[in-house]
Amino acid sequence: MKNIINIFDALNWKEATNYPEGTLMKALRDDDNGKTILLKLPKGFSMPEHSHIMTEQHFVLDGMYTSDNVICPKGSYQLIRAHEDHGPFESKEGALILVIWDKLD
Repeated sequence: MKNIINIFDALNWKEATNYPEGTLMKALRDDDNGKTILLKLPKGFSMPEHSHIMTEQHFVLDGMYTSDNVICPKGSYQLIRAHEDHGPFESKEGALILVIWDKLD
């Protein structure tokens, strides 16, 4: 049977480690092929520039954030290649982001 997860319900949210205080996450997938999470940014969110060893994708489902002084409103998509510096990130009002990290081949 397929694993169906409601991305908008209140279940399975937990404090997001390695993120600023108040940031929540809901894991949707975490396996050898990568990771998919929902990331709930609190009001006043701020995170410095950084990079990852995997390609990262952002889908803004609600709210908005700025990344490298570019506004990413609801409906925005951002592709960040592995080892590419990105950020800083800020969200004055908070946001809900679908984040996908893809395994490197």
